[in-house]
Amino acid sequence: MSTAQHKIGSGFGAHSTADDVLAGVDLSGKLAIVTGGYSGLGLETTRALTKAGARVVVPARRPDTAWKALAGLKNVELDELDLGDLESVRAFAERFLDSGRTVDFVIDNAGIMACPETRIGPGWEAQFATNHLGHFALVNRLWPAIEPGGARVVSVSSRAHHFSGMRWDDVHWRSGYDKWQAYGQAKTANVLFAVHLDRLGAERGVRAFSLHPGGILTPLQRHLPKAEMVERGWIDEQGNALNPSGFKSPEQGAATQVWAATSAQLAGMGGVYLEDCDIAEPAVDGDQSSGVRSWATDPEQAARLWTLSAELTGVNAFA
Repeated sequence: MSTAQHKIGSGFGAHSTADDVLAGVDLSGKLAIVTGGYSGLGLETTRALTKAGARVVVPARRPDTAWKALAGLKNVELDELDLGDLESVRAFAERFLDSGRTVDFVIDNAGIMACPETRIGPGWEAQFATNHLGHFALVNRLWPAIEPGGARVVSVSSRAHHFSGMRWDDVHWRSGYDKWQAYGQAKTANVLFAVHLDRLGAERGVRAFSLHPGGILTPLQRHLPKAEMVERGWIDEQGNALNPSGFKSPEQGAATQVWAATSAQLAGMGGVYLEDCDIAEPAVDGDQSSGVRSWATDPEQAARLWTLSAELTGVNAFA
């Protein structure tokens, strides 16, 4: 049964932190995989989960950088993974499967944003390939280890999904590349992935969610010129965050994905888009400030994207 895309009154909100939503929650014996779990809100997600007792595997494209960021954290292990390289995804998944362990939470947190036109693999547009196809292949390859009867897969999307639906005639932007619309398509794909994965996995007791974590100044902005961020009102000329822009702290930004992975309030639910530690409402036409667009939750488009992604990556755990 599908979950209604409407708020449930969780009691948390935009200012809640990852520690807030995990207060009193014991995750001892649970294992999480958090992509990009060594930087920005991914690092805060790792910290919060381990503080609550979970063991966290952090796949990292830059292991040396990750080791430094994770220094001092207990119950963390690091492995190498480049989401833009399907062979790297395969190798990581095989190493994990060979360990014989099961995973309770997969949080697809890593990503790139608004980068210059970049081609990876067989000429794929980098944002769609890294943010969506890499995670698609990862979850499908890890599927034998994803614990039935309670595991959750969390796909970190963004309010940027409002910028663009799927460009079915040109998903790889072979013409007319626009870095923000390409990012928007990738974030729409993150939502659609959770919609269809939840439909496929619900019978096994594996549920999937997508979410907008909120605006957070993190290394995700590394491709943006300072002048552009000043123009958008995100920072001042000295590089300081401007409060009116509504940015969350990394601790607040990590809250919704931690809530999605662990909250008992979401038991029996799935396939929905979350924001501010609650299920989001459907977006109102013309308003890009909140809610989820219908093109991102359309089950037919979700199924179409799954089929395309399986064809492109050569991976489908449900075939």
